[in-house]
Amino acid sequence: MGISKVFADGGVVMWPLLGFSVLAVALIIERVVFWFRVNRRQNRVVREVLGLYRRDNVVGALNKLQQNADLPISRIFLAALELEEPTPEEFRLALETESQAEIPLLKRFNNIFDTIIQLAPLLGLLGTVLGLITSFASLNIGDVGGSKTAGVTAGISEALVSTASGLIVAIFVLLFANSFRGLYTRQIARIQEYGGQLELLYRHRYEKGEKSYAPTR
Repeated sequence: MGISKVFADGGVVMWPLLGFSVLAVALIIERVVFWFRVNRRQNRVVREVLGLYRRDNVVGALNKLQQNADLPISRIFLAALELEEPTPEEFRLALETESQAEIPLLKRFNNIFDTIIQLAPLLGLLGTVLGLITSFASLNIGDVGGSKTAGVTAGISEALVSTASGLIVAIFVLLFANSFRGLYTRQIARIQEYGGQLELLYRHRYEKGEKSYAPTR
């Protein structure tokens, strides 16, 4: 059975399901590219930045972050490191504020995925109801095996195909949506870890600077 035959058998609900499928594939590709780019470069960039900062090469660390400003962690670090002589509390607040600002980007399209996951089975159920209506409308007990039997068959086919199509779309999107949620959770944990390391380094530099300027007795 070809795709066009399946599409025709599924009835009118196949059109919105097709739209959901195309939208989901486009958004999934965008998210896959985004997370691939983040996971491929992030750890290396963070290690290099923390290493430069640990060696008091602040300018080098800033340059490295600016070269990788498309990464969320780079923007978070830049928000704190570009402050002029902040206190440790101000430095921490800058990290936390920018981290919160990056969350919508990390969770991008989650609501759309959830909507598709919830609506696709309902559209399949609607197709089932419409198919059964078609079957019962074509049913004529006195004409069993006659010309109207084809209408009953078509209605049952519409009911089954639309239900299966709705479930397939929902399951497909659910698999990727759960994967993206897992990546988001791990990314938040890494942001907290890396932000904590940078904060400790800055606090150490800040306290060392205070001691160097403290009056001697």
